[in-house]
Order: sequence, then C-alpha cells, then structure tokens
Amino acid sequence: MSEISIRPALITGVLSGSIAQEIGFEVGDRIVSINGEKPRDLIDYQFLCADEFLELDVIDRKGKTHQIEIEKDYDEDLGLEFETALFDGLIQCTNRCPFCFIDQQPPGKRDSLYLKDDDYRLSFLYGSYLTLTNLTQREWNRIEQMRLSPLYVSVHATEADVRTRLLKNSRAGQILDQMRWFQERQLQIHAQVVLCPGINDGEHLTRTIEDLAQFHTGEIPAVASIAVVPVGLTRFRPDEDELIPVSPEKAREVIAQVQALQAKFRKEQGSTIVWLADEWFLIAGADLPPESHYEDYPQIGNGVGSIRLFLKEFETAAQRLPQKIAPAREYTWVVGNAVERAFLPILDRLNQVQGLTVKMVALNSQYWGQSMTVTGLLTGQDILAALQGRALGDGILLPSLMLKQDAAVFLDDMTVADLEHRLATKITIVQGVEGLIEVCQSMQAIAV
Repeated sequence: MSEISIRPALITGVLSGSIAQEIGFEVGDRIVSINGEKPRDLIDYQFLCADEFLELDVIDRKGKTHQIEIEKDYDEDLGLEFETALFDGLIQCTNRCPFCFIDQQPPGKRDSLYLKDDDYRLSFLYGSYLTLTNLTQREWNRIEQMRLSPLYVSVHATEADVRTRLLKNSRAGQILDQMRWFQERQLQIHAQVVLCPGINDGEHLTRTIEDLAQFHTGEIPAVASIAVVPVGLTRFRPDEDELIPVSPEKAREVIAQVQALQAKFRKEQGSTIVWLADEWFLIAGADLPPESHYEDYPQIGNGVGSIRLFLKEFETAAQRLPQKIAPAREYTWVVGNAVERAFLPILDRLNQVQGLTVKMVALNSQYWGQSMTVTGLLTGQDILAALQGRALGDGILLPSLMLKQDAAVFLDDMTVADLEHRLATKITIVQGVEGLIEVCQSMQAIAV
C-alpha cells in the first residue's frame, strides 16, 4: 500500500491528565508523522511513540500545521484515542467462503456490516481472525520484524484441496507452509476451525487437528491453541452454498471425536490444545465441561468456555447482592435460547433476593431464521416480536453484546431507543456479569 494512501490519524479522544492534554491536543486534530515516519496504523503509532524524544507533525482541527516536540519517559503513553486503528484503510478479504456471516445478511443495512475484515493488524490488536491468503511479502516481513504475535488464524482445514474448496481461493492450500513459517520465527497463532458438515468434518477434522497439534511444541509453540466452532447459517444465505446445518446428532459426534483427541493430547503433551466452542454442547443438549477444563481460556473470544467463565464470575459477584429490596422490582431478562439451560442457576440466584423478580425470556431469532440462537445475534425485531403486548415489569435487562460496540444499535439497525419506545418500557443495557449485579446494587439505597 503506497504512502499516499496513509491518512493523517484523526484524534477522537484526549485522556484526562495525559501528556497530550497538557500539550493542548484536541479532538479533531490529526497526526501526520512521528519522528519523520507516517504511521500506517495503531501498531506503528505505539511503536514510534515508545521513544523518549518525539517530533510530531500535526494538523489541528482548523487545518493549521504544527510541529511539536515532546520529551517523556520511554514507553509512556501520550493519552490519545483515534477514529480507527487503521490509518491506511482496512485490508479486506479476498476469499469467498460460503459460510461467511457477512454474505448471510440482508442488503440495505449500515455499511460497516458488509466490510470483510481479513487484516492481520486487527488480528494482532483485537484478536479477530484472518486467513493469511491476502498478505504481500511486505506484510509478512512486517509481521516478522515487529514480532506481531500471536495472530488469530481461520484454518478450517489443513488439506490443501479441502481448504481451497472452503475459502474458494487458490492461495488457501499454503496453510501448512505458513505454519512452518511461524514456527521457524518463534511466532504464534491461535487457530480456528469452522466445521461445515460434509466438507471438513470426520476424517478431515481429525487430520486438521493432528496437523496443527504438531506445531504445539517447544517453549513458544507456533500453534498455541485450536478452537472448533460449528458453522452458523441464516435464512439469507445463498441457495447454492452446499452447507448443512449442524444437527444435535452431528454435535454429539463431533464432541466425542474431539474429546478423544483432547485426552490423547493431555496424555502426550500435557495440554488439551484443542477446544470445542460452547455451542456444540448447547446444540447437543449436553452438559458443558467443568471450569477446570479450559486451562487459561486461550479461545475465550471464540466462545470456548465463555459460559463457564460467566457462571464463575457471577458466583463471585453475586456475593454483593442485597438480601432484600423495597419497593419490589420485576425485570425481563432477554437472552438467546442457546444459553437458557446454562443460565438457570443465575436466574435462581437473582430471584433469591427478596423483592426482586427476574423473568428470563430466551429467544431464537426469526430474523436470521434460526431455531437456536446465541444472545449476541438477537435483533431488535426479534425482541419486539416476542415481547410486544407482554407484561414486562419494571423494564428489560438487555445484554450489551447484542449491540454495536460504540452505539446502542442492533444487527438489524434498530436502535435501543426505538425498541424502548415501541415496547413502552425502560431498557437497561447490562455489561456482562457486572451489569447484572449493578442493576441490583443500584437498589441498595432503598434496600431494607
């Protein structure tokens, strides 16, 4: 990517008490260069700002150019936040995976829902998954030189023909050579396998896991962990995609297959190495593994152990719940029906608070056409259709993971404010375990 395409980095936040605030940076200012280098992204910015002496070329919010000199401690942060982590634009996906969620959405929604991210910078910074199929030699060199590790890689299959069939990209078959590249440089990846019945399951899944496990050796294993995730399908997917939904029978088959490999790896290498996403157990109607199974939760972002961790965190946080509240309160807690069974102990504990009634409403998504739905995929339309005309008590408890990260907007572009208006009830957005507890703690001023 040419230097011309690197836009000055737009500042959207100046932290209170920071060096940047002291100097007089303001929202709307832009950084052009640091010590003569134009940062491509947040990685460059953080690397360049680690020095003790900085010379910054800045364009202020009125368009005036400034040169600023800063002396600071090594690695001390300036205290700036930016519009985006990528100043030179997103590296987009060049694959045509039939199971891509972006291609399984209806048209006409916000533009950001259709961006196909396959950018190694976002993988390094935020743990998003990439396929390694679109990297130029320049990018490979940068990964090596800047030690950008770990990265999160969607492998899906190690057999060249199977992976090429899944990604529909002729470069997809190079995956094992790429794993060797990481191994030789002592760089790490976390691997993901999205399992599509009839394509990369059965003997192909075993082959993939065993191939990847061979790189889980040494002090810095090239493959740090593997997650197996069931393919997620919606009613908007193309008719000719050849994909089959995961049935309860298939889920039980995959669980048994992977658990046998887990036992083998624990015996031979002292680590489970490969983990199953929680969804497998939910689809199969089976009990989740114990909390101790997940080691240090290396694949938590992939939904591996997230329910167990949520239950564990709730158990600790629930010690702060009041014994009784007055006046009485009643809430409707909306979740995906995939977690209904797992969250019953939480519901029971909340309702042990005298004067507090929490009713859990576990929904599947008619919008996506799914019979079983994780909480994060529920849309405003799903909630409206299910709750309209129902008694909702003093309001709705809405998990934040249903919403856009920086705005109260669902995946179908309905806003929380619109849903609140149409249901004529208050909606409280809850951030994980702490959010649930805070709803009750906020009543302590009136607690008896």
